[in-house]
Amino acid sequence: MDTPVSIAVIGSGPSGCYIAQSLCRSFPESEITIYDRLASPFGLVRYGVAPDHQSTKSIQAQFARLFERDNVRFAGNIEVGVDVSLEELRSIHHIVVLAAGLPADRAVGVPGENLPEVYRAGRLTRLFNAHPLESTEVPRFGNSVAIVGGGNVSIDVLRLLIKQPEDFLNSDIDDAVLAAYVQAPASHIDLVCRSTITNAPSDPVMLAELGRVRGVKFSCADSIEVAEDAPRTVVARAKAIRGLLKVDPGNEIRVEVVLHFGWTPVNINGDGHVDGVELRSVNEDRPNLRLDADSVVTAVGFDFDGGDWHGLGELTANLETGVLDYGLYRTGWIKRGSRGTIAENRSCAKAVAEEIVAGLDSLKQQARPGYGGLPEAVRAKAVDYSDWKRVDSAETAAASADRSRRKFPSHAHMVAIAHSKLAQFSAAPGAK
Repeated sequence: MDTPVSIAVIGSGPSGCYIAQSLCRSFPESEITIYDRLASPFGLVRYGVAPDHQSTKSIQAQFARLFERDNVRFAGNIEVGVDVSLEELRSIHHIVVLAAGLPADRAVGVPGENLPEVYRAGRLTRLFNAHPLESTEVPRFGNSVAIVGGGNVSIDVLRLLIKQPEDFLNSDIDDAVLAAYVQAPASHIDLVCRSTITNAPSDPVMLAELGRVRGVKFSCADSIEVAEDAPRTVVARAKAIRGLLKVDPGNEIRVEVVLHFGWTPVNINGDGHVDGVELRSVNEDRPNLRLDADSVVTAVGFDFDGGDWHGLGELTANLETGVLDYGLYRTGWIKRGSRGTIAENRSCAKAVAEEIVAGLDSLKQQARPGYGGLPEAVRAKAVDYSDWKRVDSAETAAASADRSRRKFPSHAHMVAIAHSKLAQFSAAPGAK
C-alpha cells in the first residue's frame, strides 16, 4: 500500500491493546488510534478484574508501553454512536477494528430474575472497581445471598463478599462502596454451580484462595469425588474444594459458604422481593432444593446487546473469522463471545491481525486522514495518553497508604483532571 495505513480500534481493553500490538508489528509505519468512551484506558483490566487481584491488573504496565509509541494514539472520552458514528470512523480510517467487549450480563432465563434484589455480577464488579459510568448505589444483599454461576466471575463475587476491609491491602477497591457493604455484610452465601466438580469452569487456584479469608466456614453436600485418571485441572479443583472444607474458621464464624454442584435454578422466589431460590438437579437424580435468600447474584457470562449494533445488525459470536465488512473487523469477546481469559485475547488478536494483513491489498490506495479527519469539536474533547497520565498521577496521590490507587468514580471529574481544568484534585468528587 503506497499510503500509511490508518487504523481505528474501538475499545482500549485487553482485546484492543493486543490487536494494536499485533498491527504495530505488521504495519510499523501505520497510524493507530484507540478510541474509548472512558477517560482511562485498559477497559476490562481496570474495571472488570476484581480489585483485590492486582497481579492480574499488572498487565496494564505492558499495555502502557503501547501508548508510549509515536504511532499509537489514545483517544478517550469519545463514544462511538454519540460523538462520532461508526460510518464516520470507517470513512476516515482504512481499517476499523471493534474491540468493545460484551457489556451485557447474560440472563439466567428463569422466573423472578427481574426482582429488585437480583443483581448482575458485571455490575457488582464495576461497582467495587469505581466504574465512572456505574450507579454508585450499593445493593441490599441482606443476610443470605445466592450466587448463581460456577466460573471465575462468581468466585470473584464470592471472595469480595466474604472479605473484610483489612483483606483488601494494596487493592484499588472503591472504599466508599466497601464501607457501605460491611455495615451489613452477608452472613450466609450459597454458590450454585450447574456443573459437577469435573466440569466446573472455576480455576482451582481461585478456589483455594477463598480458604485464606479468615472467619469463613465452607460446606458442600454434593459429591466432590473425581476419577483417578481425570485431567490435572479437575484433580486440582477437587483438591481445592477438599481444602476449603477442612479450613478452620477460628473462634468467630463471620459467614458460612455452602457450595452446590450439579444444580440449576428453576425459579427465583418472592412476591415483590427475593425470598428464595428453587433449584433442580441437573441429572434429575435428586428432589428439588429450595434455598432461602434475601438476594441473588447472577454470574453466568456476558452477552451481545442485541438489536442493530451501529447499523451492523444483530451481532452473534463467530469463532471462524473477524471479518465483518470491507475494512471492518472485530476481536475479543465481541467476536467470539464471553469465553477465554485475558491472555486468550492475544491469540484471538493475532489471528484477526493476520486476516487484516491478508486483506490489505484489496483496500483502496487512497489516503485516509485518520484521527485528524475528525471534527475539531470531537478532537477537542478527547483525552489523550498524556492527559490520562494526569489522572493516573492524581489517583495514585489520592490513595491511602494501604491502597494502590483511589479511582475516581466520576467521569466528569476525570475529564476535568485530564484537561487540567481543576484547580486542585478532589478525592471524593460528587457529580457523576
